[in-house]
Amino acid sequence: MADDTLRIDRSAKTLRTLALERMREAIMDFHFQPGERLVERPLCDQLGVSRSVVREVLRQLEAEGLVQMIPGHGPAVAKPDLGRTDEIYELRALLEGIAAKACATSATDGQIALLDAALAKLFEAWASGVPAEVMRATARFYEVLFEAADKRIAWEIVTGLNVRINQLRSMTITSPNRREPAIAEMNAIMDAIRLRKPEAAEAAARRHVETAWQIARDALRLGTL
Repeated sequence: MADDTLRIDRSAKTLRTLALERMREAIMDFHFQPGERLVERPLCDQLGVSRSVVREVLRQLEAEGLVQMIPGHGPAVAKPDLGRTDEIYELRALLEGIAAKACATSATDGQIALLDAALAKLFEAWASGVPAEVMRATARFYEVLFEAADKRIAWEIVTGLNVRINQLRSMTITSPNRREPAIAEMNAIMDAIRLRKPEAAEAAARRHVETAWQIARDALRLGTL
């Protein structure tokens, strides 16, 4: 019997878009493990789409860094590379720190209220225990943060970087004892922004990214991902 866990419903979105979203989430949620081969025919059956759609999706995921082509074997889920991810987290810490600093400096009271609302949604997602929900709520919080900081180009860069490390981000979210420290780190960012303390906001934002990266780095070095 075919595995229907990835099957998609028809809607206004194109099949390609729906299949891409479902596959991206499946990789982030470790439905497919790093290094696992992605064979077209089973994917067609699981998603309920044609082989041409699957091929388009795999090409897009390869461009995003989530899939890699293995000579002689075809597409497989990409394995995180320590050197590249180190650079990505370094850039994230820099850009998110800059955005938090700018937000503390110039955000309006209304924008800070939107950030508070986004943070509350993020905490609800943490309480749900669903990594995909946490990642979506986290993305929304930072989208509001970068908008309030008027750093839209920086947000586009961060979004592109995050796509390449979503497996690692999902893993850090589900790490033992990560929830409470992460909540404290996010509260520290917001406290500094509310108090209009730019340097403190920047330091808190950088610290949050650096802590997550340390967890991911340890997992990579131990070979648990």
